[in-house]
Amino acid sequence: MGNTLSLVRLALTEFLDNLHTFQTLQARIQRSPGLPLPNPSRSFWSYPPSPIATHVSQLPTHADFIVVGSGITGTSVVRRLLYSASAEGHNVRVVMLEARDVCSGATGRNGGHISPPLYHDYTSLKRDHGQAVAQKIIKLRLAHLEELRSVAEQEGILTESQWREVESVDVFYNSDMFEKAKRKVQTYKADLAFDAEHHEVCEAKEAIEKYRLAPDTLGCISSSAGAIHPYQFVTGILAKLLSRYPDRFSLCANTPCTSISPPTSSNPYYTLSTPRGTITTPHIIHATNGWASTLLEKLRGKIIPFRGNMSAQRPGQSLPIPGSNHTSHRSFVFYTRPIGYDYLTQLPTGEHELMLGGGFAQDGDEGYEAMANTDDTTYSTRTTTHLSGVLPRYFGEDNWGREGVPLEKGEGIWAEGRVKALWSGILGISVDLIPWVGRLPRVVSGRSEPPLSSVVKSEKEEGVHVSAAPGEWIAAGYSGEGMVHAWLSGKALADMVLGREAEGRLGEWFPDVMRVTEKRWKKAKAENLLDALDD
Repeated sequence: MGNTLSLVRLALTEFLDNLHTFQTLQARIQRSPGLPLPNPSRSFWSYPPSPIATHVSQLPTHADFIVVGSGITGTSVVRRLLYSASAEGHNVRVVMLEARDVCSGATGRNGGHISPPLYHDYTSLKRDHGQAVAQKIIKLRLAHLEELRSVAEQEGILTESQWREVESVDVFYNSDMFEKAKRKVQTYKADLAFDAEHHEVCEAKEAIEKYRLAPDTLGCISSSAGAIHPYQFVTGILAKLLSRYPDRFSLCANTPCTSISPPTSSNPYYTLSTPRGTITTPHIIHATNGWASTLLEKLRGKIIPFRGNMSAQRPGQSLPIPGSNHTSHRSFVFYTRPIGYDYLTQLPTGEHELMLGGGFAQDGDEGYEAMANTDDTTYSTRTTTHLSGVLPRYFGEDNWGREGVPLEKGEGIWAEGRVKALWSGILGISVDLIPWVGRLPRVVSGRSEPPLSSVVKSEKEEGVHVSAAPGEWIAAGYSGEGMVHAWLSGKALADMVLGREAEGRLGEWFPDVMRVTEKRWKKAKAENLLDALDD
């Protein structure tokens, strides 16, 4: 649901001046996120529900791989596991466990952007990790636009996924922020010539006229990006996998994993407990992002849950409607002050709803309320009040025009005014600002691994292993930028689990800095976020 790091910086800065608040927040960060709560706020994306929203396969007693979580990460992992094993003639059994309805977490509640932070982060990534690593991270983010399109096309869901190329426009109202952003663009274009032509700086007059913005706009920076219907993308793929692999893929909605037991002398596998029974496996893949530390206690304070807020709104009658030409599709990020921003994209069908999220720059202690908050059954009144009223201000009242009128009255599900829906979602903030991807060391998982003898073996070739050594794995901590990290992180993770990193050429495209190591785990501390976010 967009990058929330500015709000984290605000919260961390303020609590240094308030010891009591610091102690309270520290206690919350170290607390278990618990299981996702029932009856979450109604996300516009998830209606009408997918036919597989409440799908419950029969829970087997054993699986070769268990994926916990049914969002974009888990879906990427499952698809890669099944495709790769099938291509080599191996009949592996994969089970996906989901605590609530399918895709009811952050993926089904975000902003629908495939808009990677590029020049925004490049300077700090280069400083902290070196130019080669920084460019590898940027390339991974950029690759998601084409990767998601390609997957949607391969699965025959390109139309329903609403994948589209957009022009992403960063809008500035503060001169210092705009000048700083332009300097970052210069550095980015100098170092990454292959992407330089996709960034354009527009000063005030041109920006106001070209993008029909309010008269106090100081300038814009535009680039190429994308947008998608995240819920229909994920549920569409999972439905295809259920149809394609009926005997090898089990999807169990409303089946939370409540605990994990390590192997014993009588049982050489992990044992996962659920309300529907127990299941054993040599491999557990954690794809729960903001809820990761519920089952992985040692990740508390490393991946911090954070509640973001979203809205779906009818556009004003004078705003242009996106056409069939991709150049008419735009996304916006509005920077009004150093702390926080709002992000917007517009749907290509229906009432052409404006999907607006953010609202971080509000007065008060909203930052504290959002951090380590996993209650997505409601949303912030203060933040959603801002989101509900700000759009005519960004575009200018004249450009906005009269309020939009519902195409069909009496829908019942959605409000009939400008704001059709408000909801929240739980992000996972990585305290070192880098996603966590890979095998979990024992010191992080807190559990011993199954013996090598329990590795997944080929049914057709004796002595051939179909997977890496047994263990627990994770891909999480996208810090609000899951749509430009999660899919390829899940793909890379599946290759790691299968022991086919060389075949997947991970060394060429996957940044090793994202791997989970004991050294990184020890170094990552919540209080270090303040310095890291000062860029």
